[in-house]
Amino acid sequence: MAYLTLNGINKIYPNGFHAVHDFNLEIEKGEFIVFVGSSGCGKSTTLRMIAGLEDISKGELLINGVRANDIGPREREVAMVFQSYALYPQMTVYDNLAFGLQLQGVDEDEIEVKVQRVAKILGLTDYLDRMPRALSGGQRQRVAVGRAIIRRVGIFLMDEPLSNLDAKQRVTMRAEIAQIHRETGATTIYVTHDQTEAMTLADRIVVMKEGYIQQVGTPYELYFQPANLFVAGFIGEPPMNFIRATVSGGSIRINGRPYDLRGKLGEKAADYEGKDIYFGFRPEAVVLGKQPGAYVMDAKVELTEMLGDNTNVYVDIGDVNAILKVNPHDAPEMDADISFSIPVESTYLFDAETEMVI
Repeated sequence: MAYLTLNGINKIYPNGFHAVHDFNLEIEKGEFIVFVGSSGCGKSTTLRMIAGLEDISKGELLINGVRANDIGPREREVAMVFQSYALYPQMTVYDNLAFGLQLQGVDEDEIEVKVQRVAKILGLTDYLDRMPRALSGGQRQRVAVGRAIIRRVGIFLMDEPLSNLDAKQRVTMRAEIAQIHRETGATTIYVTHDQTEAMTLADRIVVMKEGYIQQVGTPYELYFQPANLFVAGFIGEPPMNFIRATVSGGSIRINGRPYDLRGKLGEKAADYEGKDIYFGFRPEAVVLGKQPGAYVMDAKVELTEMLGDNTNVYVDIGDVNAILKVNPHDAPEMDADISFSIPVESTYLFDAETEMVI
């Protein structure tokens, strides 16, 4: 039996807005699960239903096999880290970490041991006597995380905990959260709109759109085996390129050049005759120049972005724009006419009507 089970979870607000639709997921003990999606997709609402901060309109939540729909937040044995640090400004770091244990009536000697242990894990030992206002944003977030993990609950819930940090602090805190998870072994559910956080932290990712689950899988599965157009475009930076085309005679035409899809579509080629599809490829899958056995496209360079280890090249393919990710030493000049190749095995096809992968 899964440690945490969500069966047909729905959230419908009094005004009729349906925020979460038929959410089904089984989470094993010790897993690190990330909910990811655009703002308003229902990921934070789902997290709050797990925490007991939002009522479940329909469906069933099981925690370790026990129905939890009507159990209060404190009795669910979950700890939550919010987007805002939510620290007590009048308390020192030590007192912020100890406060929850004091409310539980834990002995002061035991509190001392636990605070010191968590402070060591998070690198806060030298800051225990400081007030929150004397800390950096990253240090405050570490205190917020510490306040959650010190309780040693079974489930950690994190709602965009890094969104208020700068880019360097986010990278550091990502590594620390991953390390904390390895050390505690707690089941963790993490909400973010940042797909980089999702890819680097998760055992499995739940991609959501408009209240619906689009796909659940490992970072590898979502990146290389996307279920639909939304997942393919959401996961990856820069995002996957899409070109809309019509199948004719087992081929499509892009910028006047025919591309035989029968090797890609197999027996499905006849089913898509005369239908529209999306032809997709990732920016880093391309090779500059013409490669035998690959799909070759001609394009005009519109813009280049030098990013250090790679260069993003924005190109115009007839009436379609695309992004190529290339070695900076090979980057073409602005306004240059170029050809690039896409290995057939690196291309994706999506049904234009259903947007599902073919």
